[in-house]
Amino acid sequence: MKRIKNIAKKILLPILFLLAVNYLASMFVLRIDLTKHQRYTLSEPTKALLGHVGKPIFIDVLLGGNPPAEFKRLQTETKQLLEEFRSLNDNIIFNIVDPMESGGSKQQIAQSLMELGLTPANVTIEEGNSVSREMIFPWAMVNSGNKTVKASLLKNSLGASTESRINNSVQQLEYTLADAIYQVTITDKKSIAVIKGHGEMDDKYMADFLLSLQNYYRIAEFHMDSLKEQPQTTLKNLNRFQAAIIAKPTQGFSENEKMILDQYIMQGGKTLWLLDQVNADLDSLQNDNFSSLAFPMDLKLDAMLFKYGVRINKNLIQDLMSTPVTVADANGEIPINWFYSPMVASLNNHPINKSLNVVKLEFTNSMDTLSNGIKKTVLLQSSAQSRTVGVPRNYSLDEFDTQPNVSQFNEGNQILGVLLEGKFNSAYSNRVKPFTPDSIMEKSTLPNKMIVISDGDIINYTYANKKPLVDGIDPWTKQLYGNRNFLLNCVNYLVQDNGLINIRAKEISISFLDKQKTYEEKTWWQVLNIGLPICLILLFAVVFYAIKRKKYGY
Repeated sequence: MKRIKNIAKKILLPILFLLAVNYLASMFVLRIDLTKHQRYTLSEPTKALLGHVGKPIFIDVLLGGNPPAEFKRLQTETKQLLEEFRSLNDNIIFNIVDPMESGGSKQQIAQSLMELGLTPANVTIEEGNSVSREMIFPWAMVNSGNKTVKASLLKNSLGASTESRINNSVQQLEYTLADAIYQVTITDKKSIAVIKGHGEMDDKYMADFLLSLQNYYRIAEFHMDSLKEQPQTTLKNLNRFQAAIIAKPTQGFSENEKMILDQYIMQGGKTLWLLDQVNADLDSLQNDNFSSLAFPMDLKLDAMLFKYGVRINKNLIQDLMSTPVTVADANGEIPINWFYSPMVASLNNHPINKSLNVVKLEFTNSMDTLSNGIKKTVLLQSSAQSRTVGVPRNYSLDEFDTQPNVSQFNEGNQILGVLLEGKFNSAYSNRVKPFTPDSIMEKSTLPNKMIVISDGDIINYTYANKKPLVDGIDPWTKQLYGNRNFLLNCVNYLVQDNGLINIRAKEISISFLDKQKTYEEKTWWQVLNIGLPICLILLFAVVFYAIKRKKYGY
């Protein structure tokens, strides 16, 4: 009996001890990120955002099943990141689903997904000498209440390999999902003014961007001349908005209007300037000669912007890295070279332009930055094979018919968009004022921000050759341009104070297998993985038998 008690103690006590340790451990969760770039350590803005989520958020990730190897990495990274989200807040509920298994033929399912605005990724799968193509929908649907946000998990970039695209996508994964959660949970929206009254771009060309912006902010038109005789009241009304967008004005600003904008900036208002200094448009080529005259415009903003630290030159950029225009002939539409439409690759030097696809511009101008103590960050620039041409000048559809002399496109990268940050000096400092505000500021007391882009057509990205693009994809370049994401990032960086946009600067590097090397050495590694364990077992058996025989003599 005593022996049984001793055995029971030896067995039961360790078991009870292990149960107690496990119970105590379950009360404390310790997660350690041992990855090189702290891939699974969430940023502070993300933690703060998740901390305020008070009701269930359902996330459906359309990367279930057995996707190609590269997308398997994206699937795994997405799952692990969402598990980190859920560890901080149980209201994050996610599923990894395969949309192709929802019933019906693959073509029907793909068509219904595309009708929802979910653009597929066509993946080429190479296995030895065989090549096949597969359609993947790398999207997440984020739902809360009656709000749904579509989040693209794949970040495209012109000329990037599949591995590079996946790496860029993983880098932006935390921001993509956190931003979608922010959109479905935001309740107190800030206000954005779209300035009107100077021949700005028609709303139909800005509709997609403004609709996207409404997920974050309240949008309203603001007519600068609505109270023409009461500039002080106009300034007070404008100060109700956190930011103002000036999109491709074609008429000059009056002194009162400039003073209103200047004091708005001095008092902390953020501005996004989308300006053309040259009057040129594809519509003007619709004549018998298919030609027109480009000439400089005077928006009367030069001195004002110069004071802030930037100058938009009255010229045009020609870039060999450009999108074509189309003309109709007997065989239908054909593309022709059009070097006035640069395709601008991302500089990846700031959260605003990090991991974006090319941005399409039209009749853009070069810019200069001036030394005035304001921090300048170049966000957009032409390719190294570009040049500036002066105006006035004639331009026509047959201007680039002949083979271009590449050596003439040698002026290097031209600045097309710049971020300005700092304490701005008033453009009306030490000058006679057109009117006297209740309180005038000669300099902004707090640091402010503005973005200046030398092309108003950057916001008109859903049209090409004045025709709407199907699903936003240019049929000739096969690109879904990055204009919308770039502009959204611009406004978010200017206005948001939660720091989410800064997550885009996170650097993550993922290593991929060399496909060719893997295929060539496949047999060797199969033999090694199967044969080596068997050899080790046999070797152990021989050694064990020899030792046993020597020890016991049989």
